[in-house]
Amino acid sequence: MKVSRFLLLGLIAAVLACCPGCLFRTRKVQVRVNNEQMLKASLDDLVNRINTEAAKVRTLDATVNIDTSVGGQKKGEVTDYQQISGYVLIRRPSMIRMIGLFPLVRNKAFDMVSDGAQFKLWIPVKNKFYVGHNDVVKPAANPIENLRPQVIYEALLLHAIDPAKDIAVLEADNPVEFDEKTKQVRQLSTYVVDVIRKDNNGKYYLQRKVIFDRQDLIPDHQIFYDKHGSIVTDANYSAFKYFNDARVPTIIEIKRPQEDYDITIAITKATVNGPVKDEQFALEQPPGSQLVDLDEQPVNAGVSSTPPTPTSHR
Repeated sequence: MKVSRFLLLGLIAAVLACCPGCLFRTRKVQVRVNNEQMLKASLDDLVNRINTEAAKVRTLDATVNIDTSVGGQKKGEVTDYQQISGYVLIRRPSMIRMIGLFPLVRNKAFDMVSDGAQFKLWIPVKNKFYVGHNDVVKPAANPIENLRPQVIYEALLLHAIDPAKDIAVLEADNPVEFDEKTKQVRQLSTYVVDVIRKDNNGKYYLQRKVIFDRQDLIPDHQIFYDKHGSIVTDANYSAFKYFNDARVPTIIEIKRPQEDYDITIAITKATVNGPVKDEQFALEQPPGSQLVDLDEQPVNAGVSSTPPTPTSHR
């Protein structure tokens, strides 16, 4: 066996020596390396940055523009929906309300609210009032119907790392990306904080990655995972502005690869840490509308004037 291996290697070497250009060719790849001074930080420094920035935003009341597209590699085509405006209201630790308005006429396109466990969604043009868990129990054929307000809540804000249930691990990475403007490959330099979480069964899983650009040490990218290690949300942040000493991204690009849809939220106006009342998160089913329980559909879908009491609330 050893003899045959040496003979094979010798044969390959002889062929390459006789005809060096026959079996391969060499081409240049231009990589534009970032030569700017990179900032340094330890894991403790980065975790402290995450927790400090997260603590600065207790409530957020924002006017937004929303762009949505459905499709991609799975479908082989992308459908872009017309931009709508709206409002996002957030109160930690888990409350969110989001209202979308039709262009020009400004009528309500949707109104949805979540307490972190359950959600409600009112779509006036369909005269339907949806209720269900934040986790998709029975996926719909239309990817947008699988959207839950908690997806927006998780991606919109930076969330603290809890030492009681999270383990943080540091990576230093030098990814490359293709620059469409210069048509060159550009090398980046980042720090990546892996957040490993313990679930209710005591098992650990990769919950998210928080990615820092080493030019400014601002976390401008988060990737969220499910318990099987698959990416569920990929969120990019840009155009940071300060509101009441809190640095907030005003462009949030949210990709959901499993459902094959993208949402871009542009904040045009915001109030951070203003007063927020409980009734601002109250969404009741309009009389005469059709109640659709997404956890039980189609068994419990029907017409009712009173929404069911949530089975759990936090």
